This record gives sequence, C-alpha cells and structure tokens, in this order.
Amino acid sequence: MKLNKPKHSLFKNGMYAVEGLIDITKNETSFKWQLVMFVIFGTIAWLLPISFSYSSILFLSLFIPILAEVANSSIERVVDLVTKEYHVLAKQAKDVGATLVLLSLVLTLGIWVTVLLQAFHLV
Repeated sequence: MKLNKPKHSLFKNGMYAVEGLIDITKNETSFKWQLVMFVIFGTIAWLLPISFSYSSILFLSLFIPILAEVANSSIERVVDLVTKEYHVLAKQAKDVGATLVLLSLVLTLGIWVTVLLQAFHLV
C-alpha cells in the first residue's frame, strides 16, 4: 500500500506551502481577518514613535495568531475529512483549535501591552 507521501524536494515542499497559503487565503474567512489585522497592526507597529527593537517585537508577535489560525484550519479540515456528521469528538477537536486561536490572541495582546508600557516608560 502506497502512503500519501510524495517525494521530497525543497522546491516541491515550497510549492506545497504556497498552494496551502493560497488555498487558506481563498477559503478561510478567519484567516482573511487575521491577515487584515496583521496589515493594520503591522503598520501601527512601525509607525509608533518607539525604538526599532520594540517595533520588531510588536510586528513579529503578529505572526502568532496567523500561525494559530493555520493550525486551527488544518484541524477543521482533517475533522471534516473524517466526518461531516455531528460527533462530540469532532466538535471538541474544532473547539480546541478555536481555543488555540483565542489563546494566541491573548498572548499577542499581552505582548503588545507589555512592550508598549515599556516603550513609553509607563512601568
């Protein structure tokens, strides 16, 4: 039995990643929102009158929710592949994926608050 494992090469793996990025951008509304927030807050991070180091931390922290959303979308797709019917375990798997996104947003907010308090010498 042949497993679903293509031959590996750097170029092919890169193309699979690009295909995944295109697909998630086209088909996942939550990911589109994450990208909009990334652009908005990324712009804010670089326009704030703070040091390059602080701006870099703020900007890089914006990748955390995007990564969580990618993982969540992967979980949802695998669950949908296994069953379209309601099942408590399917719901729990999707809920845990959503929790990952929520926690990533809380973490990113915490980073922003901490960095901005430090940058503006409020603590």
